[in-house]
Amino acid sequence: MKDRVVVITGGGSGIGKATCLAFAEAGAKVVVVDAVAEAGAAVAAEIGGEFIRADVRHSADVQGYVQGALAKFGRIDVFFNNAGIEGTVCPLVDYPEDVFDKVIAVNLRGVFLGLKYVLPVMLAQKAGSIINMASASALYGPAGMAAYSASKHAVVGLTRVAAGEVGKLGVRVNAVCPGPIQTPLWTAIEKAADRENPNTSKERFLARNPSGRYGEPAEVAAVVLFLASDAASYVNGAAWTIDGGRTAV
Repeated sequence: MKDRVVVITGGGSGIGKATCLAFAEAGAKVVVVDAVAEAGAAVAAEIGGEFIRADVRHSADVQGYVQGALAKFGRIDVFFNNAGIEGTVCPLVDYPEDVFDKVIAVNLRGVFLGLKYVLPVMLAQKAGSIINMASASALYGPAGMAAYSASKHAVVGLTRVAAGEVGKLGVRVNAVCPGPIQTPLWTAIEKAADRENPNTSKERFLARNPSGRYGEPAEVAAVVLFLASDAASYVNGAAWTIDGGRTAV
């Protein structure tokens, strides 16, 4: 990854932050994108990268981080289309419409806009790797997570469409599908699943996982790094599951 230009959305925390650290350690020039300026700027300062504030729901902001990366480095070699939110946990019939709309806007529209404006850059270069953030929830239907699961199913679909369109043009598009990872997002899901006793929901989640534990953000970052690398040159249109075996049983 030495001197490759990497853009990472949602880079201020969780899996995004871990991936920023991993790429920086591998020698990449990292552009950290986040809606929370303080968190994103702190990660950029830690790794000696660039920070660009953006809300991935808005086309102007997405175009802004693409143009900002190009103005600074002249190219984009890797794009981790990662930013996302969890929404709430409740039966579909009770799911708030405004929360549903916000989850779809961030998790799906944000990924779509990232693809729309980063792909032309990579196509002009005739090279590049994009990794979209999906979820193990894209592979089954977790009760109570209508918006999140729907958005992540759709991300896998977008990934496959994009991969088919650009595969012969030097650009690869893949997705990662993490299961429970020890991040602020998953802690929020635990709390939403059992507001009175989040530890109960944690025990329930762990009991369903053959590994008996949550994953670490660095374990997802390692797979993203692989998919971005030349070692994955024949990997295109794939959805890589990183869930400790949760969806295997």
